[in-house]
Order: sequence, then C-alpha cells, then structure tokens
Amino acid sequence: MIDALAWLVVLPAMLALAVLSIELSAAQLRPRAQPSTKPADITILIPAHDEEAGIARCIEAARASAPAGSSFLVVADNCSDRTAEIARAAGAEVIERHDPTHRGKGHALGFARRHLRAAPPAIVAVLDADCAVEGNGLARLAGTAAALNRPVQSAYLFRPIPDRGPLVAVSGFALLLRNLIRQRGLARIGAPALLTGSGMAFPWRCFDAAPLDTDDIAEDLGMGIALSQLGMAPAFLPQVTTWSDPATRSATLGQRSRWEQGFLRSAIRQAPQLLLSGEAHLLWLGLHLCVPPLALLGMLCTASLLASGALIALGASGSAAMMLVALLTVTAGLVLLGWWRFGRAQASARQLLLAPVYMLWKLPLYLGAIRKPERMWKRTPRD
Repeated sequence: MIDALAWLVVLPAMLALAVLSIELSAAQLRPRAQPSTKPADITILIPAHDEEAGIARCIEAARASAPAGSSFLVVADNCSDRTAEIARAAGAEVIERHDPTHRGKGHALGFARRHLRAAPPAIVAVLDADCAVEGNGLARLAGTAAALNRPVQSAYLFRPIPDRGPLVAVSGFALLLRNLIRQRGLARIGAPALLTGSGMAFPWRCFDAAPLDTDDIAEDLGMGIALSQLGMAPAFLPQVTTWSDPATRSATLGQRSRWEQGFLRSAIRQAPQLLLSGEAHLLWLGLHLCVPPLALLGMLCTASLLASGALIALGASGSAAMMLVALLTVTAGLVLLGWWRFGRAQASARQLLLAPVYMLWKLPLYLGAIRKPERMWKRTPRD
C-alpha cells in the first residue's frame, strides 16, 4: 500500500516531465517548411492603451515589416493620453473606445472586429503597441496565414537586455522556452500552436470566429484553444520573431503573475475537455496544458521528492523516487540543450545557476494567486 502511495505522489510531476521532455526533444528537429502566398489585403491591428511614448515607433516598425499597401488600424483603448493623436499623425487609422468597465485587449480586439466587418480584409495581423516584428516578418506571417487559411503565430520573445539583472534574464529564457522551443516541439508533433498575444496573423474567417470581447487575462491562449476546437488550429512560424522589451524586475513579477495565473486557470478549465476530445491534435494540446510554468514545475518536483523521501523513511520502495530523479535529469538535460541552441543570448550560464533563486522569487506569485487571484487586465509599466 505504501509503495502505491509513493507512485501516486510522483505521478503528476512525472506526467508533466514526460510531456515536456517529448516537446523539448521534438524541438531539436528542423521545422517543417510552411507554404506562403500573397494575400489580397492586410490590416495591421494595434491595440493600444496609453502608449503615446511608443506608438509612432511601433507603427513605423510595422510599416517596414509589412507588405506595401497594408492598412494600419490602431484601437486607442480607454486612453487618457495622446495615443490617438500621435497614431493618426503617424499615418494609421484610429478608432477610440471608451468603456472603463470593460478593460483589456480582448475587448479592444472585439471593438476593432466590429469596425472591420463593414469591409473585411483578407488578413488581420495583431501586434501589441510595445512590439516590433523582425525583418519582413509581418509579410511572412500574412503570406503563411493566407496559404494555410489558418492563424499563424510568430515567436514572441523578450529582447535580451543585460542590465535588467539576472532574474529578468532567467525570466526571458523561461519565456523563450515556452514561446519558441516548446512551440517548435508542438509543431513537429502536429499539435496546434499556442497564440501568445502579439505577432500573429488571422485569415478573416478565423478572426471573425474568434472569441473576443472577453475579460480573460489570458485571452490569447483561450482564443487559440477555441479556434483549434473549431478546426482552425493555429500554426507556428519560428522563422519570424516578434520582439518586446522586458519590464523591470518589479514589473516583471506582476506581468508573469497575470500570464501564469491566466494560463493555470485556462488549463484547469480546458485541459479535461481537450484530453477527452478523441482527436489526437487536441489531446496533445490538453497534455501541453498539464505542464505548469517552469518555476512551478520545479516546485512540484521538489515537493514530490521530499514526499517520496518521507515515504521511503516509512518503508516504501525507492523505485518511484528513482524514476522521478531519472526523468528530472533527462528533462534538465533537454532544457540545457535548448538553452545552448536557442537561449544563450537571453541568459548566461552563470545566470542559469540562479534558477532555484528564480523559483523562490516567484513563490509570492503563486501564494498571491491563492490569496488574491488576478481577475483584471493591467498594463505592464514601460520604461
């Protein structure tokens, strides 16, 4: 009986590690080539809340990355500054939304969709106002979305900025692990990509069907899952990178709190129906949602090992604990391989040694999620 309990204690951590290991292994393979075609017309949609300091720069960068003739639509969402005025001066069409009781990007995107329905474009590309797509990335995203007739997500990453400190660097690598490495793995497995909020392109039929106008703080994740269930599964285009500057150390913790709480709530709500869907690509998406964020996974493994040690002291076999340690070692090796191939610009080897400190740094985040969960969208402070 005590041996069965020992296996039960390590089972959740082992499942998460197994799924993560398969994704990290698949990510090492060369990405599949994606088709591309020239869409009829493209609208670059930029939701913006009090972005007067950077909106002109965002529009200028987007114009350089998009095909000639693209339209630019800025949603000045509950703004109290000159965002709308500056965006118009930069050559974008601007619509203004004033509804303080319904805040967040989901409502801004829904407002834009109602505006666009009068003359729908072939492709809608969504770009956050603090982001820039590298090279001709918007053109490539739009071309692939038109060819596949499905949403396409770029690799949304933080620019490496060394003077933000080691914990922000480790946070940037954790984002790269999720938004680039694991997305590559999902693509090779044949599972849908996750929508990560910026640097994504939609054929109009997909944008029109997406669940917008929501207060969900993880609206992008929910949108991708819903579209996958409707037969419009997003694809991943790793050759295109969307960059955003990382926040300061204090703001990073708040930002990660909203992202991870939103992810965990979506996972609890939607993973069971995906696992029971009977469709292979949705099954793996459900398994993907069973893997908690990296720091929380580390805490889960630590707690499982401590519980296993206590059961061994009470007479249980050590085989379950040994299996967990073996799987943890393999996963850690694959994470290091992913860092070596893709993440050395984000965090140095010395900074990676601070991963245990990073877990402790995020402990208040998870305690806060229990005491006072995030329910509303909040703008991350900019420098």
